[in-house]
Amino acid sequence: MDVLVGYATMHGSTREIAERLAGVLRRAGVEAEARQLGQVDDLSGYRAFVLGSAVHGQKWLGPALAFVREYLDTLAARPVWVFSVGMPGALRGPWKGLAPKEIPVIEEGLAGLPRREHRLFSGVVAPWQLNRLGRLLFRLVGGRFGDYRDWAAIESWAAEIAEALSAE
Repeated sequence: MDVLVGYATMHGSTREIAERLAGVLRRAGVEAEARQLGQVDDLSGYRAFVLGSAVHGQKWLGPALAFVREYLDTLAARPVWVFSVGMPGALRGPWKGLAPKEIPVIEEGLAGLPRREHRLFSGVVAPWQLNRLGRLLFRLVGGRFGDYRDWAAIESWAAEIAEALSAE
């Protein structure tokens, strides 16, 4: 297998994005598979990585951070792209401007991981994902529930990765 599209997800949105990325890579002629990071224990067969995680509290989920720490030496020697999945698309008004400010905070948690690029995608925000207080606060800041994944942007990024890998 050429590329691992590894992910950590809380409610499934990040998994679906990883699967879409892997599908676009495969259609471009790159052998790729999407796998949950907690289920990956051998990186020897991969020449490149696309790693992603849901973002909670402006940080990647624990299993994704643990994976990066455990395999940092291997990852540092190969091409790596990273993506984060949060809720910038669900925010409105003055809160909408917070998304770009979240990226450096997320990247601080990935310090030491050399990467070619980091993208922040919007995911799905559903009422059942939040407790009662969370739903109230989300609404108070102008948040709207829904599926905010931009599939065209996700597929375009995957095509860029495939092109970069083909050029190597």
